[in-house]
Amino acid sequence: MARYTGPVCRLCRAEGRKLFLKGDRCRSDKCPINKKRLPPGKAPKTRIGKKSEYAVQLREKQALKRTYGLMEQQFHNIFTKALGLPGKTGDNLIILLERRLDNVVYRLHFATSRAQARQLVNHGHIAVNGKRVDVASYLVKPGDMISVIGVAKKMDTVRHALEEVQRSGVMPWLEVNVDEMTGRYVINPQRQDVTDTADIKEQLVVELYSK
Repeated sequence: MARYTGPVCRLCRAEGRKLFLKGDRCRSDKCPINKKRLPPGKAPKTRIGKKSEYAVQLREKQALKRTYGLMEQQFHNIFTKALGLPGKTGDNLIILLERRLDNVVYRLHFATSRAQARQLVNHGHIAVNGKRVDVASYLVKPGDMISVIGVAKKMDTVRHALEEVQRSGVMPWLEVNVDEMTGRYVINPQRQDVTDTADIKEQLVVELYSK
């Protein structure tokens, strides 16, 4: 599966907002977007001005897609699935993105970023209901138990990530046991509960794909 391998701070600058792609660095004073507010590239000032409706919709789609670390086809597939579910398509899209196993691992603070969480899953260090799952796009269901298994339990990166639980806890739809390195996906979140993407207008994404 193709994936973006370039500098991720460049993506945040392109969207003009923090996408929290590098974990702790994004929350520190070292985050480049604190100093470089302009988009990347030569003569970026020439590209600043009133945006068309399409451009605004595109930027929202890119911001949401990049926040969760997906490529275009992956994101479009999950949007198609959201479109077929009852209720608001935008809300369904956010919920499906939150249900991805790599995202749940990140939300449980087994990793400091979604990219790190995806690597844990792909390398077989995560189990769902006691069974090893190495597919990052696996959709977790309410009641599922997620756990760190094998040598990953001794990894400093995992232990460091879990320190965040004491500082900020976990999202209200999750439960975590730091000592056992396990967590539970209790219930699907409501859109208003996903606070770190509150500035993203998912309805614009729906409008973009509906053209």
